[in-house]
Amino acid sequence: MTTPCDKCPLRRCEYFLPFTDEELAFMLRFKSGELTVDPGTTVLMEGSNSPQVFTVLSGMGTRYKTLEDGSRQVINFLFPGDFIGLQAGIMGEMKHSVESSAPMVLCVFNRSDLWDVFKAHPSRAYDLTWIAAVEEHFLGESLAAMGQGTASQRVAWALLRIHQRLRVVGLEKAGVVPLPFRQQDLADALGLSLVHTNKTLMALRRSGLARWSDGSLAIADRAKLAAYAGSAPELLEKRPLM
Repeated sequence: MTTPCDKCPLRRCEYFLPFTDEELAFMLRFKSGELTVDPGTTVLMEGSNSPQVFTVLSGMGTRYKTLEDGSRQVINFLFPGDFIGLQAGIMGEMKHSVESSAPMVLCVFNRSDLWDVFKAHPSRAYDLTWIAAVEEHFLGESLAAMGQGTASQRVAWALLRIHQRLRVVGLEKAGVVPLPFRQQDLADALGLSLVHTNKTLMALRRSGLARWSDGSLAIADRAKLAAYAGSAPELLEKRPLM
């Protein structure tokens, strides 16, 4: 049984901008179905040309590139509300791969309908452009964190951003959010070795700033962790939902 857009649980999150009646009517037509995937599933492959694009309804995943030596560079993490497959829709093929880290439910849209969005629904087309720009901004922040911060600051910054992102979609309970990623995923995102990442996470746990264990992340004081990371706690800007 699929979830119609007018009953989407993500629309209740203040993080997402509300639909107008016209936008909601369009989304009800635009959505063609849902796809459920298991953890570890490659949803989109770098170099592929998918006939579909997706919104993450639930679950989490990673976007990554495979480097020439076979290692991975995690570009960013996927959370509920994120849109995936736009590169294939606009550029003809994916420039990175997408893999599920937990069971995921994806809202499915036909890629061929994207051009109707740009022709007949300019406000929705603008939203797609905004989403793409935010992804680019996150990548820029990641590069800045990698270039300027210490390893400990990089890890603290990433945990803070991930925690905040899950918090605004209603997945936080008493300071704890689910975190199904592997330490290797975080290491690949921050340009660190797995050993260094593990040691840094242990140090953060001993200090009481952050605890990542058993598939969950606990942060008792976001302001203290932000100070440790050398960045101010950020209020995420409201964003469109496709």
